[in-house]
Amino acid sequence: MSLSLQKPYIIAADLGTTSAKTLVIDRDGRVLASYSVEYPLYTPRPDMAEQDPDEIFQAFLVAMQAVIVKARILPSQILCVSFSSAMHSLIAVDRDLKPLTPNIIWADNRSVGYVKVLNEEHDGHQIYMNTGTPIHPMSPLLKLMWLRDHLPDVFQNAHKFIGIKEYVFAKLYGKYVIDYSIASTTGLFNLRKLDWDDKAMKACGVRREQLSDPVSTVHHLAGMDPNYATAMGLQSDTPFVVGAADGVLANLGVGAFEEGVYAVTIGTSGAVRGVVREPITDPKGRLFCYALKEDFWVVGGAINNGGIMFRWVRDQLATAEAEEGRRRGLDPYDYLTSLAEEVAAGSDGLIFLPLLAGERAPYWNANARGVFFGLSLYHQKKHMIRSVLEGVMYRIQSVLSALEELSGPTKEIRASGGFARSSFWLQMMSDVTGSSVVVPNSIESSGLGAAQLGLLAMGEIKDFSVVHDWMQVEHKHDFNEENYKLYQKLTNIYGRVYHRLKDEFDLIAAYQKEYTK
Repeated sequence: MSLSLQKPYIIAADLGTTSAKTLVIDRDGRVLASYSVEYPLYTPRPDMAEQDPDEIFQAFLVAMQAVIVKARILPSQILCVSFSSAMHSLIAVDRDLKPLTPNIIWADNRSVGYVKVLNEEHDGHQIYMNTGTPIHPMSPLLKLMWLRDHLPDVFQNAHKFIGIKEYVFAKLYGKYVIDYSIASTTGLFNLRKLDWDDKAMKACGVRREQLSDPVSTVHHLAGMDPNYATAMGLQSDTPFVVGAADGVLANLGVGAFEEGVYAVTIGTSGAVRGVVREPITDPKGRLFCYALKEDFWVVGGAINNGGIMFRWVRDQLATAEAEEGRRRGLDPYDYLTSLAEEVAAGSDGLIFLPLLAGERAPYWNANARGVFFGLSLYHQKKHMIRSVLEGVMYRIQSVLSALEELSGPTKEIRASGGFARSSFWLQMMSDVTGSSVVVPNSIESSGLGAAQLGLLAMGEIKDFSVVHDWMQVEHKHDFNEENYKLYQKLTNIYGRVYHRLKDEFDLIAAYQKEYTK
């Protein structure tokens, strides 16, 4: 047996928004064990969303050690550790890697005012066309502009500006590296040059030496700090593959890298993504373009308001119904879904704009707010519940329409994320989009994508065709023609309502900022 085959396992490490998750995966794509450690999100003000970098690092160490024990494998059997990570984070650190700021995550909106500044004073549209990152407060580029003006001492004293995955690698190896994938989510990285963009750096006042060294997603390091290797239960020479962003890896994990096959993920938030062979950007600025590999680029759009809308319904709109479900021994979400199923498609003309957390693609409007439209005395709470779920699907359809303009019509949707457990919601997606929706047998799409990238990095596979063996269809939903025609009318009204209210969103957001404590 060759040396490489004596190492049959890959560990996929995912540094997510809410937890550090690790998976042990074998060469056939089977998940032997998984383990996650949560960490808190700090929101001292409504527009702030921060985390403690060291809490995340410690959670990662614990999750690594625990999953190896849980899988009952030996350190000598691990081929590599390959990374997935949430996007758009920013940490300022000093020369000793001490954080000067918390980890400012994608949901932080403090820099919303810099959208206008970047667009009007620095040719923001051209920066978007260069970098593929939409002009939005999620972007580290805008966060840096805010940091420069509001915390000038921190900005001036920073040795490096990095993301959470760079922080972990710097702790383990003492090196600052950033993969092309995460780099292309910063708003600072030129997609075609595969290097930092001069125009973007000038806009925020950051020098090239203050950023990490860009490397391929299959770049790997070895020889980590032995103390950390011991803490994780690893050999110190175990290769660590820098990996990619969680979103682009989700496409790989569900096999959505062929023309017209799009991945839809809905967890707390959501995203629609497709793969192209060279970087492309949307002249209308609606979609992102992020790297997977030098010859694989993921285009698409993320939405803020995905599964979190169902949680809002449970906690704010239907607490009594959720409790009734519990009394009946049912999952509250399943009981609320059963109520929504009592209502006909289209909620009898009730439309919900699920924009409670502002919105990203395709509007990129942090001031957007939620709206029930068409509400009448006829409508009951169950109509409202269904309309919220439909509203999330209207959001998905609006991103999918923009993506189809850029990269072609939909042949099939591959679904992943927590919503993929709900056949009701999946059928609704099929009916709203007019497309077949396929659900893979594993929802660990980002982890599987990271494992495949790890195999490629270690020279164990030549390309991603292995995904066809890994991805098995669990079930498929075909759209109902009558429902599809009905939803086409409603998605058109939905879009018209949004655009009619765009100025009013700005007014009410300003009021809320001034008067809400």
